[in-house]
Amino acid sequence: MSTIKVSHSTLKELEALMEAMKAKSVEEVIKKFLLERREKILDEIFGIDKGKIKPFTEGDRGEDYS
Repeated sequence: MSTIKVSHSTLKELEALMEAMKAKSVEEVIKKFLLERREKILDEIFGIDKGKIKPFTEGDRGEDYS
């Protein structure tokens, strides 16, 4: 376990969020935010063509049957 230094105002915000989220600890609040941020980044990276990609068809295989 490590200790991190935050301002009193940041600690108060984290504690308020902990209560609002019904989290058991400030660490749980931080982990939740990290997970949400990671998911958002992955959605931005891997979801870039979302809604633009069409399903493959037999003609997309690129095989030459002649």
